[in-house]
Amino acid sequence: MASPELARRAQELREQLRFHDHRYYVLDRPLVSDAEYDRLMRELERIEAEDPALRTPDSPTQRVGGAPAEKFAKVLHAMPMLSLGKAQTEEEFLDFDARVRKALEIDSVAYVCEPKLDGLSVSLRYEAGILTRAATRGDGSTGEDVTPNVRTIRTVPLRLACAEGCTPPELLEVRGEVLLTKKAFAELNRSQEEADEEPFVNPRNAAAGSLRQLDPKITATRPLSIFLYEVGESSIRFATDAEKLERLSALGLRVVSWRRAQGAQEIVAAYRSMLAARHDQPYEQDGMVVKVDNLEQRERLGQVSKSPRWAVAWKFPAEEEETVVLGIDVQVGRTGKLTPVARLSPVLVGGANVSNATLHNEDELKRKDVRVGDHVFIRRAGDVIPEVVAVIKEKRTGQEKEFLFPAVCPVCGASAVRNPGEADHRCTGLSCPAQLAGRLSHFAQRTALDIQGLGDKLIAALIEAGLVKDASDLYGLSVEKLLELPRMGEKSAQNLLEAIDKSRRTTLRRFLFALGIRHVGEATARALAQAFPGVRQFYTLGVEDLQAVHDVGPEVATSIRQFFDQEQNRQVIDRLLLAGVAPKAEEAPEQGAFARKTVVITGGLSAMTREDAKAEIERRGGRVSSTVSKKTDLLVAGEDAGSKLAKAKELGVRIIDEAEFLKALGR
Repeated sequence: MASPELARRAQELREQLRFHDHRYYVLDRPLVSDAEYDRLMRELERIEAEDPALRTPDSPTQRVGGAPAEKFAKVLHAMPMLSLGKAQTEEEFLDFDARVRKALEIDSVAYVCEPKLDGLSVSLRYEAGILTRAATRGDGSTGEDVTPNVRTIRTVPLRLACAEGCTPPELLEVRGEVLLTKKAFAELNRSQEEADEEPFVNPRNAAAGSLRQLDPKITATRPLSIFLYEVGESSIRFATDAEKLERLSALGLRVVSWRRAQGAQEIVAAYRSMLAARHDQPYEQDGMVVKVDNLEQRERLGQVSKSPRWAVAWKFPAEEEETVVLGIDVQVGRTGKLTPVARLSPVLVGGANVSNATLHNEDELKRKDVRVGDHVFIRRAGDVIPEVVAVIKEKRTGQEKEFLFPAVCPVCGASAVRNPGEADHRCTGLSCPAQLAGRLSHFAQRTALDIQGLGDKLIAALIEAGLVKDASDLYGLSVEKLLELPRMGEKSAQNLLEAIDKSRRTTLRRFLFALGIRHVGEATARALAQAFPGVRQFYTLGVEDLQAVHDVGPEVATSIRQFFDQEQNRQVIDRLLLAGVAPKAEEAPEQGAFARKTVVITGGLSAMTREDAKAEIERRGGRVSSTVSKKTDLLVAGEDAGSKLAKAKELGVRIIDEAEFLKALGR
C-alpha cells in the first residue's frame, strides 16, 4: 500500500501537469519551461513505476497531450498522433538502443535522425493529390480542423507535385510541425509591440496562436512555415522511413532535414554535431528525434499507450550560466497574478542576453532560497523564459538580503491573496492599472455587459489617453472625448456611446459576472443573483451565507468575500450604480423541461448558436456546464461531438441529439 505522503505527491503532480497542459494546449499561454514540465512528468512517472497502484486512468502519464479547444470543429484522427518518449542523457539514449536491439534480436539498428522542432503538430490529408483537410494534433486522438488557416501557409502545397504521366496517391496523410523561424518571430513581435499588443512568449506559442485564429485572414498575415516528417494513413506503401521522406520530398512537400545512421555510435556523433550547430539554425530546436528506419521492424516493436517503442526524442541539455541577483521585484499580470522576478547582472545564456529571470511564485522563491546578492545558475532551455535554477550558497558572504513576498499588490495596494491549494498570489483590486485592460475586456464581453464595439484596441487607446481608469469611467465618456482618440470618427463614437448606454439596463447575473470575481463564472453568477437580489447585499454577506448557495463551495465563497472586502471594489460598484447601471434581479424558474438539471452542450448545432441554446436551457430552469461529470444530468450532442460525448457514455449520462433538444424546447 502506498504511503500517504507518496500518494499526496502523486496527486499534486497530476494536478500541476493538468494545469500546465491546459495552459499549453488550450490557452496557448504556457507558464513553465519545457525543462520544468519534463521534471514534473518524470517525477510522476517514477512514483507510478515504484507503486503502480498510484497510476490512475486519468493520469497525465497515460495520455498523449492536452484536450483540443472548443472553438474549431473536431477531427478524429484515423491513426493516433502519438508523442515521443524522451532521453535526457547519452546513457538514456543508449538504454533505448539496447531495448530496441534486444526486442529485434539484432546487433545493430539503422536509424533516421532529424531535428526536434518546436512548433504545433499538424496533420495534412491529401486525396487524389489535393489538400482536403488539415488538423491539429489536439489530444492525439481528436484534433481541430484548421484547414482554411493551413491553406494560407505558402510552404503547404494545395496540390501535390507529380511528374508528367504519374498518378497522385489516392490518399496521403502527412504529419509535421508548423513553426516560425527565429527571424519571423522577431519581426512578428516587433509588429505586436508597434500595435500596442502583448508580444508572444516564444516562437512555439506564436505559431500555435497564429494557426488557431478563427479568422484565416489573420493567419495569412503571420509568416508561418511547415516541416513534415511522418505519414499517417496512406495508399502508398513504404519499406523504410528514408524512402518515405524521399517520396514526400518528391511530391513537393517540405520535409525536415534528416540523415540515416547505422548503430548507436553514429547516432551519438550526429547528436553532438546537431547540438553544436543548434544556434546556427534558422528555427528553434530542442533536441534530436531518432527513429528506427525499417518499417517492418517498427511494426514488431509496436507502441505503449502514449508513445511508440521505435522512436525517442533525445533532448538537448538546458543551458545554464552563473550570474548575480541584483534585486527582486514583483510583476502583476493582466489576470492579477503576482510573479516574483529576479533582476540579474546581464549574462549570455542560450544565445541571448538575459537580465531578468522568473521565480514563478512564493513557494519556488522560498524553496530555492533566492536572496538579493546571491550568485545563481540561470537556465534558458532553447527559447523559454529564463529561470533561476539554483543558488550557489558556497559563494554567500552574509550580506545577501531575503525577500519578503508582499501582502498587497505593488501596483494598486489592494490585498494580494493566496487561497488554499493555489500556488499564486493574486491582486483583488477591481481598478488595478495592471489588470485594467483585461478587466475592461471581460466587462464588455457579450455574456457580461455586452458593450458592442468596445474591443481590445479601443480599450488600450482609452487607457493610454487617460479617459478610463475603471469600468465606471465608461459611463462618463462623450463624443467630444472619444473624438480625441486616433482613428475615431463621429459615427463610431456615437455608436459606442449608444452601446454603453444600452448596457445600463442589465441583469444582476450579468453584472456579477462582469465584475470578474475570481472563480465566479456565468453559472455561479446566475445562482448568486437568484439567491440575493441586490448587489450591495454582497458587501456584508458572510462566507457561510455564500456557501448556502447552490454551486458555491468554500473556495468560491472565500474568493467572493475577498473581492467585496476591498474598498476600491465597492467604490467602483457604487460609481457604476450612480452612473445608472441598474442590474435587475432574476427569479429562478421552478418549472420547465430542464428544471434543476445540469446540462452540457457539445458539437455543432444547426438550428441555433451555442449561446442561444444555453439561454433557452436557463430560461427553463436548467444550468449549463462546460464539463461532463457524475453530476451531469443531460448531454446535448450536436454534429462532430467528441471527447465529451465519449465521457458521457462512459458515465452513463443521458444523451439527446439536436432533434430531441428542439422538441424539448417545444419547437
